[in-house]
Amino acid sequence: MDSTAATPQTPVTPAIPMTVSDQQNTALLDDTLTFLTSSQPGNSGPAGRTEVERWLAVLGATERTGLAKIKQELGQLMELLSAPKSRSHDIAEVMASLGAETAKVADEAGGDYSAPLTNLSKQLIRAASTLSK
Repeated sequence: MDSTAATPQTPVTPAIPMTVSDQQNTALLDDTLTFLTSSQPGNSGPAGRTEVERWLAVLGATERTGLAKIKQELGQLMELLSAPKSRSHDIAEVMASLGAETAKVADEAGGDYSAPLTNLSKQLIRAASTLSK
């Protein structure tokens, strides 16, 4: 390779703001609650990663403040779910923390989102408890 040749660069993906409607937010909450209540924690890695990816995309597009901790923990959860040798205890800790953070957001949300977010918080904590056993 010629030392004067340009270094190939990964093209920058343009940041296009994603608009998410209330109906889409509600559907995502419903899907996640269904996933958490119907899946087996031990073998839900691929589906779990899909849910985390969806949440990261939605939360990345929001202008709402106070979600940095949740975004960070979702990133950690994605790493753990993607790693072949992650310990269930580590995943449980992140999920429990996500549940606690989600409860805080539910308290602040009010309106139509408070109850589903509170339920999501409980389901995350319940799934974490199941994984930590």
